[in-house]
Amino acid sequence: MTRFVVLLGGDLTATRRLKSQIQKARIIAADGGMAHARTLGLSPELWVGDFDSTSDELAERHKDVARHAFPVEKDKTDGEIAVDEATRLGAREIVMVGGLGGQADHALAHLGLILKLGRRRVSAFITSGHEEAYPILNGTHHFDVPRGSRFSVIPFTDLAGLDLDGVRWPLTNRSVPLGSSLTVSNVATGPVTVRLSQGYAVALAYPESAA
Repeated sequence: MTRFVVLLGGDLTATRRLKSQIQKARIIAADGGMAHARTLGLSPELWVGDFDSTSDELAERHKDVARHAFPVEKDKTDGEIAVDEATRLGAREIVMVGGLGGQADHALAHLGLILKLGRRRVSAFITSGHEEAYPILNGTHHFDVPRGSRFSVIPFTDLAGLDLDGVRWPLTNRSVPLGSSLTVSNVATGPVTVRLSQGYAVALAYPESAA
């Protein structure tokens, strides 16, 4: 199986949509992200990290899970280590659960990580249940989000040739400079299509806002 779920230590709302997104996947937990395993009814095959966010209770509850321990002083976050393990095991699709909220530095690093994975042609996205993040690279991208979902595109570089379809305020062949809020807080009118000629961005979708 080449689909992996990586459990991270950020926010989690166990929605039906999230639960459907993590079916039929292998599970890796990063440090304190293991706490989400019980909430979601998952059984990770591997637990990685420096374990500085792991309580004694959590460690005891999952004592039979294989561990790869790393020092606290290291060159990667526990989340990146977990993603690296998934790709080493052949992942072609990675769902990063709990990768948003919490510490902003980690959340931003996770956004950069899905862009890096996209460049390597590994499909990846982040979800907290309430919020989803997807990489946007050059080309065409389709997003199956509920009608009425808030939908934003956040530039990570200057963008050129941006098209947005399936939203309340569509765009055609627009240039969007880094730091612009032009593409923040749009609304999905159905499945969303994003086309981009040049640049890197992240799409943020809020499916629960459609409820």
